[in-house]
Amino acid sequence: MYRYPRAFNRLKAELEKLPGIGTRTATRLSFHLLEKQQDDLEELAQAITSIKEDIQFCQECHNLTSEDLCSICQQNDRNTDIICVVESPGDVIAMEKTGEFRGVYHVLHGLISPLDNIGPEELTLDNLEARIKKFKTKEVIIATDPSAEGDATALYLQKKLADLDLKLSRLAQGLPAGGDLEYADEVTLSRSLAGRQELQ
Repeated sequence: MYRYPRAFNRLKAELEKLPGIGTRTATRLSFHLLEKQQDDLEELAQAITSIKEDIQFCQECHNLTSEDLCSICQQNDRNTDIICVVESPGDVIAMEKTGEFRGVYHVLHGLISPLDNIGPEELTLDNLEARIKKFKTKEVIIATDPSAEGDATALYLQKKLADLDLKLSRLAQGLPAGGDLEYADEVTLSRSLAGRQELQ
């Protein structure tokens, strides 16, 4: 029975660790990379290794950036009356694609999940209240995924921000239960944003 060379198996095993990559896809990608020129492989390797060095988190909203502030926080025409709280930088991109939201964001980098030992202290909540007060924000949209973890995070935020003089809302129905905001289409997101519901 034929066995792949050790280096091939090592590459395949590393690719399988990526989300959405199974054994067959990892094998196909490994063969594809094997056919590439050495210069192309070195360029790919450099791009992978430099991602941690060249990318940091925005000091304001915790989105991805290569500077102190992300490109959104650098825009003077954004409406700071509204802050949209999302789980990940991918969610920011999804919301921006709708073209409907002109407020600012706050990226949590995770959701509360007791089963995974992820509590509020693991999220980037330390400066959210400070930003609300600094901007005199009138509304916070909690745009977490419609999942158990997303609901738990929304409930925590609702309680944490209850004493502040602002409107708390959540994206409307239209997002599939258990779905990821990042992968929702623009039309669904636009409708959910427009029909967001105030949290009582």
